[in-house]
Amino acid sequence: MPTLKSRFAGEKILLVDDEDILLELTTLVLMVLKKRGFEVFQAHNGEECVRAVAKHRPALVLLDYMMPVMNGRDALKQIKINYPDTYVIMFTGKGSEELAVELMKTGASDYLQKPFSNKNLQERVDSILSIRKVELENRELLKEREFLQREIEEWNRELEQRVVNKSRELEIAHKEIIYSEKLATLGHISAGMAHEIRNPLNSINLFAQILLSAPELDAENRDYVEKITREVERIDNILVQMLAASKGEGKERDYVDLAKIITRVLKVSKVQLKAQKVAVDCRLDKNAPMIKADPLELEQIFTNLIGNALYEMPNGGRLGISLESNAESLMIKVTDTGRGIPPENLSRLFDPFFTTKEKGTGFGLSVVLRIVRGCGGKINVENRPEGGACFLVELPLLPSSVH
Repeated sequence: MPTLKSRFAGEKILLVDDEDILLELTTLVLMVLKKRGFEVFQAHNGEECVRAVAKHRPALVLLDYMMPVMNGRDALKQIKINYPDTYVIMFTGKGSEELAVELMKTGASDYLQKPFSNKNLQERVDSILSIRKVELENRELLKEREFLQREIEEWNRELEQRVVNKSRELEIAHKEIIYSEKLATLGHISAGMAHEIRNPLNSINLFAQILLSAPELDAENRDYVEKITREVERIDNILVQMLAASKGEGKERDYVDLAKIITRVLKVSKVQLKAQKVAVDCRLDKNAPMIKADPLELEQIFTNLIGNALYEMPNGGRLGISLESNAESLMIKVTDTGRGIPPENLSRLFDPFFTTKEKGTGFGLSVVLRIVRGCGGKINVENRPEGGACFLVELPLLPSSVH
């Protein structure tokens, strides 16, 4: 009966056997394997076997158990450690179960007791090559699954990061909308109230001045009228602040040295700083670029921020002011060592009319916000871990900024 080609024809098989007395059997095995389409190599001891496996990387090794130089079991160990894709069928002249178990534990895929028939050999070779094919395919599938899992995890991380970034962008955009709405509300309310209130207020003040000039006015009534004029003046000051907050673009701008403006505001506040025993930690970059802005408006920013800081430190503390610059902007920090801002008030701090002061109008920080935004800048506030608050103002440098 003719020998049929194996479905694994083309695979490499290494035959390792040194028993000359079984030369006929070995020759027969070689002939059968070659007729079935296998590429067959031969070695005569364990060391030759390991070198041949390293060189040819066969799919299967037919390895004799008893050999000189290096026995079959030691050769098997090296093959399984260094070349796991090569499977091994052991030949043995002994038929004990203990030996079979030992060989299988060491890594043999199967074993054959000599002498054996060609049919038995062919069946074992095809069986082990079938198992090898399935296991290698499974191994590749596992590698592919691990690769896909890593890819999916990477995609998930990337997606999560994109969600975080988009959420941050949406949060910033939402804040921008809120700021714009606050400024629009402030401008609308301020302009309307100023128009409606200042005219009758001027009339009240005029009539009060007439009463003060009357010769028959007694001291008690004169005191009442003077109180009326003082209250009128206070209301008028509030309206002036409201009008300032409602002003938009169109201001005359010039190149401004921010360090000089901050120094000037501190000088004006010197008496109050001394009276309240507030120390000043001032670090200004004297070489910071000048920016194009309205100097009076910039002065108003730091007058308000320093005033708020002093309000929080009536019995002493430390006022911190720093000015730094980079290629794109000026960064100014104003810090205090006061009580800090209640968390529930942080988001409302720049709202028109919002104030925690007993006699506050709630317009100071709204005006600051309007001026900073008018310069194309940003302002943020946060509580410091060590106590107190920190206002961070960032003003962009124009392309034409000069030193």
